[in-house]
Amino acid sequence: QVQLVESGGGLVQPGGSLRLSCTASEIISGRYVMGWYRQTPGNQRELVAQIATFGITNYAESVKGRFTISRDNARNTVNLQMISLKPEDTAVYYCNLKVFSGPVPDSYWGQGTQVTVSY
Repeated sequence: QVQLVESGGGLVQPGGSLRLSCTASEIISGRYVMGWYRQTPGNQRELVAQIATFGITNYAESVKGRFTISRDNARNTVNLQMISLKPEDTAVYYCNLKVFSGPVPDSYWGQGTQVTVSY
């Protein structure tokens, strides 16, 4: 069972920056997608950004140009650099790993980290 540990959330003023990190407990091999989702009270969890095995990235329209996802394979870590943060970015951010080892991917979630954008 892969464990995902997130860090880097916190309180930041509008226009500020934060960097989230997610480290997997073991080396991920084969085909996988690792990414970040976020959720606000009463709403469904939504995709923010993801990065696939060969480095292909995908971003939600609302964060394009402001957020950058990157991966450090040696440290089993994926990072989310967030700049020009807006109050509407406030949410609990969850790291997700999907491993495609069979017909149905195995999906793992981190515990979540709070990001609050406010004065």
